[in-house]
Amino acid sequence: MKHLSRTLVHFSVLLCGLTAGSAAMINRQGERRNLFAERGCCKRQSHFIYIGQDISGSPVSIDVGLCRPHCGSTQRYNSAFSGFPKHPSMLDFLKTKKLRERVPEASLTPESEPSCPVHANCEPTKVRLERVLLFQGMQEVEVIEECECHASPEECIRTPALKSFFPDTPFETTVDVGKCSNPSDPAGLFCSPTKFDTVVVKSPNGAELVQTTKRCELKETCYRVRHLEYYYEVLFSANGNKEETLKEIDVGRCLGGCSSGNHCLLRDSQSKSQCLVWAEGASAGCVPQEYEAYTFRSRNGHIRTIFSIKTCKCQA
Repeated sequence: MKHLSRTLVHFSVLLCGLTAGSAAMINRQGERRNLFAERGCCKRQSHFIYIGQDISGSPVSIDVGLCRPHCGSTQRYNSAFSGFPKHPSMLDFLKTKKLRERVPEASLTPESEPSCPVHANCEPTKVRLERVLLFQGMQEVEVIEECECHASPEECIRTPALKSFFPDTPFETTVDVGKCSNPSDPAGLFCSPTKFDTVVVKSPNGAELVQTTKRCELKETCYRVRHLEYYYEVLFSANGNKEETLKEIDVGRCLGGCSSGNHCLLRDSQSKSQCLVWAEGASAGCVPQEYEAYTFRSRNGHIRTIFSIKTCKCQA
């Protein structure tokens, strides 16, 4: 009887140990699972850019924001960057950048936790379009308002992208302009917009058209998209009767860009692969390569020829 009692006691202790161990494992998994939510790593941080001079000649810089990729990352520019707007131009800033000692920043380490779980990225959930009157004219700047962890699709699809127009005014309107996902393609293709739509937005100066992305496909950096034009065509039947039809022609458009060498003037101190300032003319144009001609008789009786783009290439 005593032997049985000792056995039951040992079994109870073992059972309690297993239960405690399982609970600890579950707690650790729960802590790991809630790590991103508790730390709140994926959030907006300040990121200032210089956009030019206003009509009074004063330099203008705007905090466009940045979504933090890591928990260990700090504000992209610290108080030393506050002197940046004092420079009359970007060139002057680049010249004096090396002369100024930058306040040490917390550098990222390989052990730094990502701000989002695996297969997810810290991305903007809402962007507003600020309009600033500069000496050269009106400049539009996209400013990140909020960031969240979004799953990274493995396929090329269109994803939502909210953008606010005329913020803090009676004409404020939020539109889902859409964007393309960023999957890794073994063939080196890019997920690019191929079909667009338009939305009418009211503004202080009347209605404005906003282009939205409707469809995305894997394409080269320079690619052709469908673009329809309509014309009236006059035809004559065998007995001489005049007929008027509507002719649809896909004239096409060339989209994308082509890099032509390394023209980076300023790289990110934390990520050398990211360029913050590019030299003018750093990208070559994506232009038509082949075309075909459509000839028809117009309403006024003249013979008209319309050219349609067949393929696109990077301009040398």
